[in-house]
Amino acid sequence: MNKKIIISILSLFIVIQIIPFGRDHTNPAVVTEPNWNSPETREMFFQTCKDCHSNETEWPWYSNIAPISWLIQHDVNEGREHFNISMWSTQEHNAGDEAAKELKEGEMPPWFYFIPRPNQKLTDDEREIFIAGLIDTFGEKKNLNEKDKD
Repeated sequence: MNKKIIISILSLFIVIQIIPFGRDHTNPAVVTEPNWNSPETREMFFQTCKDCHSNETEWPWYSNIAPISWLIQHDVNEGREHFNISMWSTQEHNAGDEAAKELKEGEMPPWFYFIPRPNQKLTDDEREIFIAGLIDTFGEKKNLNEKDKD
């Protein structure tokens, strides 16, 4: 009985590798970036956020193995759709101030992002500096329209 279950699971794992979703590891061209308040803020963004929120995603080896590849592709697609710094001049700017808010509330990056990347996690002090840098770069919601007029 156990042998049949193991063979069934392994067979299913092999079959799902045929499904093509999750292997479109393209990085479209970078159009423009925001005017960062400092090189430090940009560096922290690229350390912790760029894989889902830019066109400069580094695709790890396990992003080719289903079903993990499906989850990673979904997260990158959704991240780029909501907030993509590589498309700054063409994308709505209403998501910039949300970045600081979500980081402050612990919603971003998701907890599971750091399981394979523990070295990309910011210390508490770095997080505070990063949040202040994001607010300075993108403004707060009430100031966003004024910043866009400049």
